[in-house]
Amino acid sequence: MRHKIKIITLIMLSIVFGGFTGINAELNREPDAIYTYSDSDNNISAFNLPFRSSKTNPPPTIEVVPLGLTIGVRINTDRVMVLGTSSFLGDDGLTHRPSDGILRGGDLIVKINDEPVQSKETLSNIVSESAGDITLLLRRDGDELTVNLTPAIAATDGVRRIGTWVRDSTKGIGTLTYYVPETGSFGALGHGIMDVDTKMLITVRNGVIMRSNITSIVRGARGKPGELEGSVDTGASLGSVSINSPSGIYGKLSPEFMETLPKDALPAATRAQIQEGPATIMTNVVDNTVREYDITIEGVNRATSDDTKGMIIRITDPILLDATGGIVQGMSGSPIIQNGRVVGAVTHVFVQDPAKGYGIFIDTMLQQTETNP
Repeated sequence: MRHKIKIITLIMLSIVFGGFTGINAELNREPDAIYTYSDSDNNISAFNLPFRSSKTNPPPTIEVVPLGLTIGVRINTDRVMVLGTSSFLGDDGLTHRPSDGILRGGDLIVKINDEPVQSKETLSNIVSESAGDITLLLRRDGDELTVNLTPAIAATDGVRRIGTWVRDSTKGIGTLTYYVPETGSFGALGHGIMDVDTKMLITVRNGVIMRSNITSIVRGARGKPGELEGSVDTGASLGSVSINSPSGIYGKLSPEFMETLPKDALPAATRAQIQEGPATIMTNVVDNTVREYDITIEGVNRATSDDTKGMIIRITDPILLDATGGIVQGMSGSPIIQNGRVVGAVTHVFVQDPAKGYGIFIDTMLQQTETNP
């Protein structure tokens, strides 16, 4: 089954080294988002990124195969996440708000009446079948707490409800950055997947990556980042996702998928080996074919406090500029190559200059990757 998904990723709202801040009013939100839909509710959600500092370089002998392939990503959350609370009309003619002041966005529902909760269907069924108060075990800000709620019967369908919006999965499209030949481990996106409503990093129960195709490109322009539209083949799993971190998503490729991939590995650069000057990125945004395109690394900030903004890059390749206008939303995770080494991946686009953006260091991504067989 194929689903058409808009890829709206890599929104960058300010330029820190350029001496000014440019903010687009229509994009006044957390930077760097991949907009997706949830399988369960078809609501729009976003993959955003928080901050994490990391300064350790990986061993210089590590080799990875750079890819630049667009993939579909599905993440099933670890427990059910509360997005917010709402009111509803009860069968008694009154308005009920059972969860107001008790549950809040970002809460993870671990158990209901001592039964583990892994899906919103489980939560809904237990609430609807309950005869009285229910007890929820929550995880909030790293702590666990127990709360009691009194469901009410909804006038619309006669079902007991607690007036809570929840999510148990999210889906989107990003770019597969690299894999390690010895282990089949991969890294992708270059930033973490955040919940659009709570702005919190999504915890992973399990996940998969899938085949995708880019169907159209909206070129970027000053003040209006471009975007990609694509389709995802939900029936074709290419590998599993086990980690969602601030620096990207990580997991293992399926052996069958690995057989179809390039085998030419390149050494991973340390931060000290990255230089200002010519480089390339790998991406398949044009004709769904992976090619290298010329860029310039304009700045290297080895002491950055935000790992996703270690490099400032500019697209210079006339073919890519003609096709996309620069870094369109959807290229997050495209590997950056310099002097025969993989140095990092694209993470953001500058709203006021779509030819320009940020990149993450490869050493940061490799800290989450299993590199030993």
